[in-house]
Amino acid sequence: MSFSDVVATIGVSLLLLAYVLDVTNKLEDESPWFFGLNAVGAALACWSAVMIKFWPFVVLEGIWAAVSVVALARRLRRPSAS
Repeated sequence: MSFSDVVATIGVSLLLLAYVLDVTNKLEDESPWFFGLNAVGAALACWSAVMIKFWPFVVLEGIWAAVSVVALARRLRRPSAS
């Protein structure tokens, strides 16, 4: 397994973890953890795509990471409901 494969595996695992936790109601989709898992997972997946020069995936995961970082920043600035 190459280094890019390891990075991609970790990245997509984090993305899938966020999704599974969301759909099983173990994590709210407005949770900082949800946005954080998505941001880190997408950034790692993007990095692995850069390493193998697969540009469509670089664009997809780069945008996913950026949107997740913006959502995380907005969520962290908002006062908690509790």
